[in-house]
Amino acid sequence: MCPSRLVLEHVTSRWGVLVLAALLERSYRFSELRREVGGVSEKMLAQTLQTLERDGFVDRDAKPVIPPRVDYSLTPLGKEAAEQVWGLARWTERRLDEVFTAREAYDRARPA
Repeated sequence: MCPSRLVLEHVTSRWGVLVLAALLERSYRFSELRREVGGVSEKMLAQTLQTLERDGFVDRDAKPVIPPRVDYSLTPLGKEAAEQVWGLARWTERRLDEVFTAREAYDRARPA
């Protein structure tokens, strides 16, 4: 297995793309990020953030205050990755009509 494949899976996963895109805007606390991403469970968001942090894309800043405050932001590497996957996401949105047309043509050509 190519070493880059696992990293690619992390940044292009369903939640990875959405987390990176959200963090392009600004840093977020966990609960804010969960609301911003929408539809992600606490467990999946925590796993996604931990994976992206381990890969060097996300910075976790835990402040020693009461109640605890943890902010998540992109590292320079994470910003670069986020811009790349966000570009692909925007391209996909621009080309949706063509994709739907291709799907319809494919489905019509397939025997029932």
